[in-house]
Amino acid sequence: MTLERKRNPKDDLRSLARLCRKFGCAGIVAGNPLHLSGEVSPQASKTRLFAEELARMAALPLSLWDERLTSQEAHAILYAAGKSRQEHQPLVDQVAATLILQSFLDARADQLRLSEAASESSVEPGLTSPSTGEN
Repeated sequence: MTLERKRNPKDDLRSLARLCRKFGCAGIVAGNPLHLSGEVSPQASKTRLFAEELARMAALPLSLWDERLTSQEAHAILYAAGKSRQEHQPLVDQVAATLILQSFLDARADQLRLSEAASESSVEPGLTSPSTGEN
Protein backbone atom coordinates (compact mmCIF):
# COMPACT_ATOMS: atom_id res chain seq x y z
CA MET A 1 0.00 0.00 0.00
CA THR A 2 1.31 3.44 -0.84
CA LEU A 3 0.42 6.34 1.40
CA GLU A 4 0.04 9.68 -0.31
CA ARG A 5 2.20 12.07 1.71
CA LYS A 6 0.70 15.26 3.04
CA ARG A 7 2.45 18.59 3.44
CA ASN A 8 2.30 18.21 7.21
CA PRO A 9 4.27 15.24 8.66
CA LYS A 10 1.83 15.11 11.62
CA ASP A 11 -0.95 14.26 9.13
CA ASP A 12 1.23 11.45 7.74
CA LEU A 13 1.85 10.15 11.25
CA ARG A 14 -1.87 10.18 12.06
CA SER A 15 -2.68 8.36 8.81
CA LEU A 16 -0.02 5.72 9.42
CA ALA A 17 -1.07 5.22 13.06
CA ARG A 18 -4.67 4.81 11.90
CA LEU A 19 -3.57 2.18 9.34
CA CYS A 20 -1.60 0.35 12.05
CA ARG A 21 -4.75 0.12 14.17
CA LYS A 22 -6.98 -0.79 11.22
CA PHE A 23 -4.75 -3.68 10.14
CA GLY A 24 -3.82 -4.84 13.64
CA CYS A 25 -0.08 -4.34 13.23
CA ALA A 26 2.12 -5.99 15.85
CA GLY A 27 5.03 -3.60 15.35
CA ILE A 28 6.69 -1.09 13.07
CA VAL A 29 9.76 -1.81 10.94
CA ALA A 30 11.32 1.33 9.49
CA GLY A 31 14.23 1.48 7.10
CA ASN A 32 17.29 3.10 8.63
CA PRO A 33 19.17 5.03 5.92
CA LEU A 34 22.72 4.74 7.24
CA HIS A 35 25.79 5.74 5.26
CA LEU A 36 27.53 2.82 3.54
CA SER A 37 30.16 3.05 6.30
CA GLY A 38 27.42 2.33 8.85
CA GLU A 39 27.55 5.82 10.31
CA VAL A 40 24.30 7.65 11.01
CA SER A 41 23.32 9.96 8.18
CA PRO A 42 21.33 13.18 8.62
CA GLN A 43 18.38 11.42 6.97
CA ALA A 44 18.72 8.52 9.45
CA SER A 45 18.32 10.98 12.33
CA LYS A 46 15.15 12.42 10.76
CA THR A 47 13.83 8.94 10.02
CA ARG A 48 14.43 7.84 13.62
CA LEU A 49 12.50 10.82 15.00
CA PHE A 50 9.59 10.22 12.61
CA ALA A 51 9.50 6.47 13.32
CA GLU A 52 9.72 6.98 17.09
CA GLU A 53 6.79 9.39 16.97
CA LEU A 54 4.79 6.93 14.87
CA ALA A 55 5.54 4.11 17.32
CA ARG A 56 4.44 6.35 20.19
CA MET A 57 1.21 7.36 18.45
CA ALA A 58 0.40 3.79 17.42
CA ALA A 59 1.57 2.33 20.79
CA LEU A 60 3.67 -0.26 18.93
CA PRO A 61 7.25 -1.48 19.24
CA LEU A 62 9.69 -0.02 16.71
CA SER A 63 12.53 -1.74 14.88
CA LEU A 64 14.86 0.41 12.79
CA TRP A 65 16.35 -1.83 10.11
CA ASP A 66 19.40 -1.25 7.93
CA GLU A 67 18.27 -0.27 4.44
CA ARG A 68 21.68 0.12 2.82
CA LEU A 69 21.71 -1.00 -0.83
CA THR A 70 18.02 -1.97 -0.87
CA SER A 71 17.25 0.59 -3.59
CA GLN A 72 19.95 -0.88 -5.80
CA GLU A 73 18.62 -4.38 -5.14
CA ALA A 74 15.09 -3.16 -5.91
CA HIS A 75 16.27 -1.76 -9.26
CA ALA A 76 17.92 -5.11 -10.07
CA ILE A 77 14.69 -6.96 -9.26
CA LEU A 78 12.67 -4.59 -11.44
CA TYR A 79 15.10 -5.01 -14.35
CA ALA A 80 14.90 -8.79 -13.92
CA ALA A 81 11.09 -8.49 -14.04
CA GLY A 82 11.38 -6.78 -17.42
CA LYS A 83 10.59 -3.26 -16.23
CA SER A 84 12.25 -0.38 -18.04
CA ARG A 85 14.11 2.28 -16.03
CA GLN A 86 11.18 4.68 -16.61
CA GLU A 87 8.83 2.20 -14.94
CA HIS A 88 11.00 1.94 -11.81
CA GLN A 89 10.23 5.28 -10.16
CA PRO A 90 6.76 4.50 -8.84
CA LEU A 91 7.84 1.00 -7.74
CA VAL A 92 11.39 1.15 -6.41
CA ASP A 93 10.49 2.41 -2.92
CA GLN A 94 7.78 -0.23 -2.56
CA VAL A 95 10.14 -3.03 -3.62
CA ALA A 96 12.88 -1.68 -1.32
CA ALA A 97 10.39 -1.56 1.58
CA THR A 98 9.48 -5.18 0.90
CA LEU A 99 13.17 -6.13 0.94
CA ILE A 100 13.67 -4.32 4.26
CA LEU A 101 10.71 -6.07 5.85
CA GLN A 102 11.74 -9.48 4.48
CA SER A 103 15.28 -9.00 5.79
CA PHE A 104 13.88 -8.13 9.23
CA LEU A 105 11.56 -11.16 9.24
CA ASP A 106 14.34 -13.51 8.09
CA ALA A 107 16.70 -12.24 10.81
CA ARG A 108 13.96 -12.63 13.41
CA ALA A 109 13.24 -16.20 12.27
CA ASP A 110 16.98 -17.01 12.39
CA GLN A 111 17.19 -15.58 15.90
CA LEU A 112 14.24 -17.71 17.03
CA ARG A 113 15.80 -20.86 15.52
CA LEU A 114 19.10 -20.16 17.29
CA SER A 115 17.30 -19.52 20.56
CA GLU A 116 15.34 -22.77 20.25
CA ALA A 117 18.49 -24.73 19.37
CA ALA A 118 20.31 -23.26 22.36
CA SER A 119 17.47 -24.13 24.73
CA GLU A 120 17.22 -27.68 23.34
CA SER A 121 20.94 -28.25 23.80
CA SER A 122 20.72 -27.20 27.42
CA VAL A 123 18.06 -29.76 28.39
CA GLU A 124 19.00 -31.36 31.70
CA PRO A 125 19.31 -35.15 31.89
CA GLY A 126 16.00 -36.74 32.78
CA LEU A 127 13.94 -33.88 31.34
CA THR A 128 11.91 -34.33 28.18
CA SER A 129 12.44 -32.04 25.22
CA PRO A 130 9.05 -30.56 24.27
CA SER A 131 9.87 -30.57 20.56
CA THR A 132 11.02 -34.19 20.23
CA GLY A 133 9.64 -35.98 23.27
CA GLU A 134 13.14 -37.38 23.85
CA ASN A 135 15.69 -36.84 26.63
